[in-house]
Formats: sequence, C-alpha cells, structure tokens
Amino acid sequence: MARQKVAMLTAGGLAPCLSSAVGGLIERYSDIAPEIELVAYRSGYQGLLLADRIEITADMRERAHLLHRYGGSPIGNSRVKLTNTADCVKRGLIKEGENALQVAADRLAADGITILHTIGGDDTNTTAADLAAYLGANGYDLTVVGLPKTVDNDVVPIRQSLGAWTAAEVGAHFFDHVSNEQSAAPRTLVIHEVMGRHCGWLTAATARAYIQDTKNNEYAEGFMMNTQMKNIDGLYLPEMAFDLEAEAERLRAIMDKHGYVTLFVSEGAGLDTIVAEREAAGETIKRDAFGHVKIDTINVGNWFQKHFATLLNAERSMVQKSGYYARSAPANGDDLRLIQSMVDLAVESALNKVSGVTGHDEDQNGKLRTIEFPRIKGGKHFDISVGWFKDTMDYIGQSYRPA
Repeated sequence: MARQKVAMLTAGGLAPCLSSAVGGLIERYSDIAPEIELVAYRSGYQGLLLADRIEITADMRERAHLLHRYGGSPIGNSRVKLTNTADCVKRGLIKEGENALQVAADRLAADGITILHTIGGDDTNTTAADLAAYLGANGYDLTVVGLPKTVDNDVVPIRQSLGAWTAAEVGAHFFDHVSNEQSAAPRTLVIHEVMGRHCGWLTAATARAYIQDTKNNEYAEGFMMNTQMKNIDGLYLPEMAFDLEAEAERLRAIMDKHGYVTLFVSEGAGLDTIVAEREAAGETIKRDAFGHVKIDTINVGNWFQKHFATLLNAERSMVQKSGYYARSAPANGDDLRLIQSMVDLAVESALNKVSGVTGHDEDQNGKLRTIEFPRIKGGKHFDISVGWFKDTMDYIGQSYRPA
C-alpha cells in the first residue's frame, strides 16, 4: 500500500468551527494513524497554488487540543475559485496560460498528498469537487473529503453546517448589550444586521436565541429597562415577502407608544431590490471571484435604516452588525459535538478512499454520511414554515408570508 500523506485547508469566510475542525483532524489522525504525515496549505487554495504549506510537527500534534479554545483559522483562509483562471492570474496565483486546476493537482502530486481535507462552505467544497473531478480524469490518485462550514447554514443537502449554532448564540449575546442603546435617546431605531446572503436561518436562529436569553429577565418595574425595551419588533429574511409601507405603519405605532423600535435584518433581505435600484441608477455592483455580489458593499442594514428612520420619525437610528464578532468565536458545546462526529467520519472515509462532504443528508432521513460532491450546492433557503420559526414570529407579534 502506498504511503499516506494528508493535507488540509480552510477557505471562504470564517466560522466558529475552523480551528476546532483542524484540531480535531490532527487529533483523530494522531489517534488512529499516527504514522501518517500531516500538512496544511496556508490561506486555503491560495497556499495550494503558491506551494505555501505548514508542516504539522509532533509538538503541534501534541498541542492540537488547544485549537478547540479559539475562533478563526489556525491555517488561514482565502477566497479562490480554481476554475476562474482570469482571477487567479490577476491575483498572481498562477501564470498566464496556466490552468489553476492543473497547477493545484501538480502541487498535490509533487507534495505526495494522498488525502485532502477541505473545510469550508459550498464554494470551498464545490471547488474541491472541481479539483477531485480533474484529478480523477487525469489519473491522479487522491481522496478529497470536505467538512461543511458556514454560519449561514445554507449548504444543500446538509441539515446543519459547522459553526452556525455558535454564530447564532454569540450573535444573540452581542445584541443583548447593543439593545441597551434604546435607552440612549428618545425615538431610537436600532437595527441588528445578521449575516446570511441567500438564507435567513442565522438571523432567525439568532432572534430565537436572543429571545431565549432575555424572555425570563427580571426587571425593576417602573423603569425604562423592561421587557418591551428588550423585545424584537420586526424580523426580515430573504425568504419573506416585505411590504415597506405596511410594516412602517405597524412599527410607527410601536415607536409612538414606547419610543423605540428594534429590528433584526438578514444581510440578504431585500438584496435583489437594492441591487436593482442601484444598477438602475447607473452604479456598477462589485462581485467576487464566484460571481456573488460583494455584500459588504451593499449595506442592506443601511437601506432599512434610511427608509424606516424617515417613516418612523426616528430621532436617532443605528445599524449594528454582529457578523464578524459571531463568526470569529470559538465553537460552543453543540458545535464541538457536531465537529467531532463529522471529523471522525471524514477521517474514516478518507482512509477508505471515499470522497465527498460529511454531513447529515436531508435526502436520506438526516443520516450522517459522506455526501457525493455533485450533490453539494449553496444557496439553500431557510424553511420559514418550521415550527420554531412560527413560535419566534408569534412571540415578536409580526405576521409574515413567503417571498
């Protein structure tokens, strides 16, 4: 049997699982196959193309358990699409006339890699699928096993992606402090913008976690610090239809009665409308290597602020974004358990030469298995008909319907 050598990389945006997943992979291989050499490509596919790697030493293996304490990625991330040749050339990752897939494949072959673990979202793992297909078609013997990472929880057909539970919990804690800004000035509008380009799961889950954190608070009655000030008055997701005038009328009544309004807004809510408005005005919208609108240039929260501040006659308005704070957190207990189960399966699959992405397969009754690469897709929508979301919206007191 050929000598095994394992490489790993993390890619895309951060999520509260990357450090723990890397640590878990190192620990698992050290437990069951300590003879296998381990390396990591620095900054994801960029490091693979540039032959920039980290050799994981015996001392690093012994201290890998410490990685579970931290957020971020201990091996660095980047956003690189191997099939976007023009972008790879522009960024100096390959030379003019080179094929990025071939450069990556040749590097893996030259480094003697037999197993590659990719930890990332749909873009990372569909890029891994492109690489696996290229390798297979060109006679390279490599097993590629991905782990699903995204705070959006929007990977098809995976029930729960790594890091999303933590991001919701941490986002809720973040807003528990920010909500106190309602006491800073009369007629204040506070908007909590939460990550989620196409999928509202994280915004909904963050709202649920925030309600669970605050609904049993005790207050000194008669003061302004009370249940109403801690409430969410409106929640807006990409999957929900949205009537600006009707919502403004409902929220204006709350503002007039209590003197403050709190909104939770997914960064993808109304995105198509906002992009269409700006393109119609002649603006060029920036997009990344994957063709996605660069969402940080759109500022959906600011759009909601501009419109609602005027319609509600707010004297003060603000947008607070929990995204970078939440996605950079270390994994919580629920995610640590999920990471361990997926890591164990990823290593088992890799050693058995089964390529794919580990996850609970929604098309197979939620069974944890290594899902075939061609079935992995992004942009899964949040199902707003689920019971816990209905309960959340009932608590808020907002009617809603699908977009």
